[in-house]
Amino acid sequence: MSFLSATLDRVKPSPTIAVSTKARELKAAGKDVIGLGAGEPDFDTPDNIKAAAKAAIDAGDTKYTAPDGTPALKEAICAKFKRDNGLDYTPAQISVGNGGKQILINALMATLNPGDEVIIPAPYWVSYPDMVLLCGGEPVIVEAKAETNYKLTPEALEAAITDRTKWFIFNSPSNPTGAAYSWDELKALTDVLVKYPHVWVMTDDMYEHLVYDDFKFCTPAEVEPALYDRTLTCNGVSKAYAMTGWRIGYAGGPEKLIKAMGKIQSQSTSNPCSISQAAAVEALNGTQDFIPTNNEVFKRRRDMVVELLNAAEGISCPKPEGAFYVYPSIEGCIGKTTPAGVKIENDEIFATALLEEKGVAVVFGAAFGLEPCFRVSYATSDENLKEACKRIQEFCASLS
Repeated sequence: MSFLSATLDRVKPSPTIAVSTKARELKAAGKDVIGLGAGEPDFDTPDNIKAAAKAAIDAGDTKYTAPDGTPALKEAICAKFKRDNGLDYTPAQISVGNGGKQILINALMATLNPGDEVIIPAPYWVSYPDMVLLCGGEPVIVEAKAETNYKLTPEALEAAITDRTKWFIFNSPSNPTGAAYSWDELKALTDVLVKYPHVWVMTDDMYEHLVYDDFKFCTPAEVEPALYDRTLTCNGVSKAYAMTGWRIGYAGGPEKLIKAMGKIQSQSTSNPCSISQAAAVEALNGTQDFIPTNNEVFKRRRDMVVELLNAAEGISCPKPEGAFYVYPSIEGCIGKTTPAGVKIENDEIFATALLEEKGVAVVFGAAFGLEPCFRVSYATSDENLKEACKRIQEFCASLS
């Protein structure tokens, strides 16, 4: 009998973390590597947020808090949902976790039974399917291809719904594609969901504030109020506030679900870090002036990377509306061979050869459920991006 749980056989380690780890190892060994795998801003946490954390330490705010968040942070989250999304939640409808990841898995653990299905559009964030599998559910992957700008059509959504569907996981702007849904595009999806009252909606709005070209963000319960009572609106401070390491995620939803999630958290991690919660209060309540400033930098990088990747032979790169990723297709490279004699049969082989032969670390598309593509994070310096794209161009030109 195996010592390890059979559940582990259902999941795999995170490919994005694996790529970042491999890049760090090669750098430590003295290799010239440019890592484009990290999903975190290269900006520092704003000074007012750091000051709030220091003040919390000096005030002795270093004790246990309520398992799923302090009253002050829950009030700040309620105010944020009202201000930014027009959604009314009470503190009893708010859950705060150790990062957005814990919020998602708490909700799945609290609701999934064996055989329950969860619809996940692909390309997807690598953790969604494995979270569902860990919680005993069955991921139902529905492809959203480049022809629709990596956005799910209402017809594809409706075709995937069965009597066993428990959740629809929705992520906009998307990791890994950066694709974001307009109000009309989202309304077409919510019109489908309204017809199926047994299907709950889990939104991952982590990249809400990272949108460009006058794009207007919207979230399902905002677009269709009829879904309010079966929607968990998830977010966090990681991306827009450059607080990835602070580990604060949160959600608003029906009180019965929030209570169930709180029960799980009380018996697993208990409360998020008290200092991080104090910092998150300042992030949500304090000045937001730095967000558009940072977004200008991200937009410039996006435009540069899209242009340079589209100049690479065999690559086609759409221009996304948000986040800090692009998701180029390498269809034109499949079947070719590298100077080292490696045949590019799929995007994982492409990414491995690119790292080994040119020192550029990207995440292969199969990890996100849609091939043949790769993900580039442009949350790094202009200098790194220019050099990395130059190497990608050289690599593609060398294929025969």
